Amino acid sequence: MRRSLLICFLLAAHVVNAQSVKKVQTLFNGTDLKGWYSFLTSKGKNNDPEKIFTVSNKMLHITGKEFGYIATEKSYKDFHLVVEFKWGTKKYPPRDADTTRRDNGICFFVPANDTDVVWPKSIECQIQEGDVGDIWLIGYTTVVIDGKRTTPKDYNRAQKKRDGEKPTGEWNRVEVIADKGKIKYIVNGVVVNEAEAPSVTEGKILVQSEGAEIYYRKIEITEL
Repeated sequence: MRRSLLICFLLAAHVVNAQSVKKVQTLFNGTDLKGWYSFLTSKGKNNDPEKIFTVSNKMLHITGKEFGYIATEKSYKDFHLVVEFKWGTKKYPPRDADTTRRDNGICFFVPANDTDVVWPKSIECQIQEGDVGDIWLIGYTTVVIDGKRTTPKDYNRAQKKRDGEKPTGEWNRVEVIADKGKIKYIVNGVVVNEAEAPSVTEGKILVQSEGAEIYYRKIEITEL
């Protein structure tokens, strides 16, 4: 009897573990940009002759030479997104000055049927030197922070409350958790920003190109 119970328990544990593993999806496969499309300000959708977005050595390389993004073809609602990035060395106008910080970003909840523009209605996890983990609210989106709803604007920023960022040139791990109306940003294991009750709750995810060279070696998501 005890042996039968033990076998049942192990089988149940195996099923639960298998289900958990299956939920993790690799958004960036290290080989190509399957599941994504590109958009550039001057060239539109899936027209990237200068190779702003390429894959090499199992990394996504974004030159930053032109403003735009790659976006998922699929929309997501509740999720746990994990990315790992590091900065390159090149910068382009308007970020080519020595004193200008490198900039990028992960936007989410981009409405699926909205026209592609820079930058679309969304919520952003800021990826910028010194500011990784700021919340940017784009296109009049709002959230509640510390019990108060933010003011709807074209662009509105909620600075991170803590710092988990590593120096330029090192790999950083950023997690975005959107779960049942609550949003959390984690940078290298440190919870740096939180919000709730977002005015948008479902949509595409995009990775920006914004004047600075950057590499991503991991982009994966778990739907919650």
